Amino acid sequence: VYLLESGGGLVQTGGSLRLSCAASGRDFPFSNMAWFRQAPGKEREFVADISWSGGSTFYADSVKDRFTISRDYFKNTVFLHMRSLKVEDAAVYYCAGKVPDAGSTNYQAATYSYWGQGTEVTVSS
Repeated sequence: VYLLESGGGLVQTGGSLRLSCAASGRDFPFSNMAWFRQAPGKEREFVADISWSGGSTFYADSVKDRFTISRDYFKNTVFLHMRSLKVEDAAVYYCAGKVPDAGSTNYQAATYSYWGQGTEVTVSS
């Protein structure tokens, strides 16, 4: 299974972007998919996750009420709609897939065994 992100780019403070992550391959093995981000010199941090079957979501406090994670169940694609972007949101954004029985700590990167290559988001002030 391969994960391919798209949609990153340059946006001004207060602007919006929508990231996409398409999973390709013969099977879709994920119980959850998530977005993480990593800014230069910082550790990779959790942004949001979504359960694939039920669609329940969970967000980091820093993005709650500004970002929305969603999925297209039939196209095996997860989205991250980002609004009211701040300079501190600038990072490389990665999507990740968690297989069943990989653990319940969906906010930890180690729980996810599939990763995309990342898409860069730059926010100018």
